[in-house]
Amino acid sequence: MPMSAMNREELRERISRILSQREKHSFTFKDQPLVPAAVLLPIYEKDGEYHVLLTRRTEKMLHHKGQICFPGGKCHAEDASPLGTALREAEEEVGLHPVDVDVLGELDRMCTASSNYLITPYVGLIPHPYHFTVSPDEIDELVEMPLSALLDRKNYYEKMQYFDGIPYLGSFFDCEGKVIWGATARILRQFLDLIF
Repeated sequence: MPMSAMNREELRERISRILSQREKHSFTFKDQPLVPAAVLLPIYEKDGEYHVLLTRRTEKMLHHKGQICFPGGKCHAEDASPLGTALREAEEEVGLHPVDVDVLGELDRMCTASSNYLITPYVGLIPHPYHFTVSPDEIDELVEMPLSALLDRKNYYEKMQYFDGIPYLGSFFDCEGKVIWGATARILRQFLDLIF
């Protein structure tokens, strides 16, 4: 069934089923300790089309300045779990209340090249319209990306990159004037490949 023909409940069931039936892995290319982190991949329907909510980080941030990414961040000692981290960070960054997130499952953990994070991504459905409250210290812009644009292969490419002399294949989405790359692009690519 094409994505555009799925209602919210069908999409919810499909994502939950696929994510619950697979074994989770960790993708790293570093032989050193990594800092646990978590992100939320929020999906919602707007104008009859499904979108993913991303953010553009401010230039004030210590890591990943100006990059497009998911709401999320480093796990804190007081977080009950990586999911707790993802939900806390989404609330801090964009004002998305945890009770408004229908968490559907978890993707594979992904390592970042420059900041030594090991990210656990969670997929969730959120309501729309929603009154987002953006943290001006952390977020410059909300990026609402249609899934149809991300699924269009013309908007995706891969190229060899190097970090500390180690080669790896980088993922890139170039859609609607926005370039999504790094761990965010790898997480998106896995989600799209698994679900669609």
